[in-house]
Amino acid sequence: MSTHADPAGAARGATDLDDETDATADDYVSKGSRGLYMIAKSVGAPLARLIYRPHVIGRKNVPKTGPVIFASNHLSFVDSVAIPLCAPRRVRFLAKSSYFDGTGFRGWLSRTFFTAVGAIPVVRGAGSAAQLALEQSRQIIESGDAFALYPEGTRSLDGRLYKGRTGAAWLALTTGAPVVPVGLKKTNEFLPVGAKVPNFTRITVHFGEPIDLSHLGDANSGKARRLATDEIMNAIQALSGQEFAGAYNEAPPHGAVERVKRMLHPERM
Repeated sequence: MSTHADPAGAARGATDLDDETDATADDYVSKGSRGLYMIAKSVGAPLARLIYRPHVIGRKNVPKTGPVIFASNHLSFVDSVAIPLCAPRRVRFLAKSSYFDGTGFRGWLSRTFFTAVGAIPVVRGAGSAAQLALEQSRQIIESGDAFALYPEGTRSLDGRLYKGRTGAAWLALTTGAPVVPVGLKKTNEFLPVGAKVPNFTRITVHFGEPIDLSHLGDANSGKARRLATDEIMNAIQALSGQEFAGAYNEAPPHGAVERVKRMLHPERM
């Protein structure tokens, strides 16, 4: 989650994506989606150079093969495009199922785009829906893929780094996969929340050194998950330079029942 910057090579590194292939699970990757990904990779590389102008640091920190978890801060919708385009290998991540359910040309365009960048549809929610999402994520990682997620859970609207939810730690402790922290900068300036037209601000994607969390304990231990989550968030903050918010990124509880639930179950997945 090395800081060896190469300003001259950063722009090249953002678009000259490696030709290496990585293991993928047949349950999630069809030949069609592979084809879309290769098209997006070849077309997206020059587009990234012209539009994103990303400054990419630490690409060599990303393991070339085997399971790996990218844990990133989350500032903008464009984050889920920046990471797959700048990473040196195929990256999978979960996206709202509504992005895949549309009809007509717009529905086809949305479905094609998210499939091309490695997204997998998931129904968002708490309880069983959240557990199902974690299980999907675990299967992707155990198949040998690179998987990306945002421990904050949702985008930061004020630019601060919010307290991490323990899902990423659970995945790392369950699968044994290393965690590569990712620090994104200025993606919220490139495409602010609610904006439809980018500002073409130059963004930074910083891949940190892989973190092995296995020494912290078992995934069934709440303490181990919390310690692992805090280690991940500290690594992300060191890359992004954000101020810690010291709280979860969520709406205030509505009603006494919700307040009691959060008191009884302070850990967030």
